[in-house]
Amino acid sequence: MSILLDRDTRVIVQGITGRMARFHTKDMIDYGTNVVGGVVPGKGGETVEGVPVFDTVKQAVEATGAEASLVFVPPPFAADSIMEAADAGIRYCVCITDGIPAQDMIRVKRYMYRYPKDKRMVLTGPNCAGTISPGKALLGIMPGHIYLPGNVGIIGRSGTLGYEAAAQLKERGIGVSTSVGIGGDPINGSSFRDILERFEWDADTEVIAMIGEIGGPQEAEAAEYIRDHVSKPVVAYVAGLTAPKGRTMGHAGAIISAFGESASEKVEILSAAGVTVAENPAVIGETIARVMRKAA
Repeated sequence: MSILLDRDTRVIVQGITGRMARFHTKDMIDYGTNVVGGVVPGKGGETVEGVPVFDTVKQAVEATGAEASLVFVPPPFAADSIMEAADAGIRYCVCITDGIPAQDMIRVKRYMYRYPKDKRMVLTGPNCAGTISPGKALLGIMPGHIYLPGNVGIIGRSGTLGYEAAAQLKERGIGVSTSVGIGGDPINGSSFRDILERFEWDADTEVIAMIGEIGGPQEAEAAEYIRDHVSKPVVAYVAGLTAPKGRTMGHAGAIISAFGESASEKVEILSAAGVTVAENPAVIGETIARVMRKAA
């Protein structure tokens, strides 16, 4: 069971004719993802990697039955592309784009909440690596070969640290059920809490790994949810223990501005909620393996 996509999920790529979008579309198809089309206004009728291009998401959905979309659209136009996907009935959207203005994302969130919960599109990102259910489907830019199929669910604000966790697990013969990048921007489509809830109900996920970082309240909110609602073991790593207050570190959302937003404070909050915290990135895999042995 996959929490957001599987090998049958019909996928379109918005912005498919761009250089990076073409590259990753081929990569996804080679991995086995069911890519059925792309969308670029004014380029309808063309093909990319053997899949048809449409002028609008609505046309693509009507012609292909697409359920999921990957957004590879430049920052000034990305918000409109996400809202177009929601309006066309896409159920799951991953936005790779980095640099979308926070004000645009506020507009996207307000737009999505016009829909009732059962019809509301799930969005992960922006500024994320995507989602992968190993051996089934890849919707994003991560290197699929480092992920073994298995029972560890990964949620990360940092794409590269998510890769690191998956690679360390593979070295130990441990696989991943699904890995979800939620993105490093201050306003994103899905939070740790949103994905934790999905992993809690997923029969194939036995242990959950959270990759957090400085800035924002998401890790603290996740800790509260874990304490009250999550029955599965959770392992976390929080990047930025040496980050100075008030300075953005890497991601746009990685800036300490209030209590509970530094790495050390987040480690304390998560530990108090019963989460096992890895001391540094080099021991993420080792820590998860130890927790799995205890839970067995």
